[in-house]
Amino acid sequence: MDKRWLDWAIAVGVAASLVVAGHPATAPGYALLALSGLALVARRTAPVAVLAATGLLAFGYQATGADVPVIAFLFAVYSTMRAGHRVVTLAGSVLMLATLPLAALLSPRDLTTYEAFAQTRDVLQIAWLIAAAAAGEALRQAERRADEAERTREETALRRAGEERLHIARELHDSLTHQISVIKLQAEVAVHLARKRGEDVPEPLLVIRDAGREASRELRATLEALRDDDKNPPHGIDDVPELVERARSTGLDARLTIDGSHDDIPAAVGRTAYRIVQESLTNIARHAAAESALVHLDCRPDALVIRVDDDGGAVPPNPRPGVGLLGMRERVTALGGHLQAAPRSEGGFRVQAELPVAQP
Repeated sequence: MDKRWLDWAIAVGVAASLVVAGHPATAPGYALLALSGLALVARRTAPVAVLAATGLLAFGYQATGADVPVIAFLFAVYSTMRAGHRVVTLAGSVLMLATLPLAALLSPRDLTTYEAFAQTRDVLQIAWLIAAAAAGEALRQAERRADEAERTREETALRRAGEERLHIARELHDSLTHQISVIKLQAEVAVHLARKRGEDVPEPLLVIRDAGREASRELRATLEALRDDDKNPPHGIDDVPELVERARSTGLDARLTIDGSHDDIPAAVGRTAYRIVQESLTNIARHAAAESALVHLDCRPDALVIRVDDDGGAVPPNPRPGVGLLGMRERVTALGGHLQAAPRSEGGFRVQAELPVAQP
């Protein structure tokens, strides 16, 4: 059940029980009893205010002569303790115990001082106050321990994930880096010797050399991503200008425009945006033979839209070789977004991703 409906159900139930228990009472007495119960609807959002309101209403209906327990105040004591307001709860309870005899003396029942104090001991026993406060404190402690346990589990999972990433990075480095380097070096030496002797270089040999270079670059990028941990914080939107400036240093006329504020963009969305821009600019430099590129970030309230356009020439059948595009698509899909990568009608290529800001 929705908590709002539960709060309303409790408030109406307490109000009804107080009105029934207050019979016979004056019209103002019934009104004060009902209001003290209905005030409990805000006990989750404003527990201190509810404590003060139920206390004042209890004083009021005691002064009218309504001889009923201050049940609403006990609920308020429970709620303020659960919210962690120990001092306020203690002060409010002491003040209530001190003022209720005065309310009884002001009532039209013509009580003596002894009778007023005796009645308030029956109406608001200290044991009930202690029980309400203890219940609220016990639940607060239980929730705090549950939160700490959940936080510990998350930290343990993150630590294990980081250790596994580093383990994979070491394994890749030890097993693949050397072998790929040997293949690339042997192919380059063979191409060099063939050209030195004036021979035609076989096309398969050139393919092997180029594939070795590409595999070496991809492996280095993979190892860098795997080693992104607390000692080497992952990049985000704030680092995109550096990417664009780095692309400009290679001779590409790269420009960046940002619409809206990215201060509230989640870290995971920022990391993915950085990787998309990084991979897109890398692909432009490798494959597009473009002269210019435009990176546009549109920071909307509900989504971050990344668009990277280039003015490259004719687009080959496989315009973005390698696993870069597949990796971008996987990152975007993991965040619940979608990616489009296709040639532009006016020429060149466009990569556009939309990442939801509010994560499911």
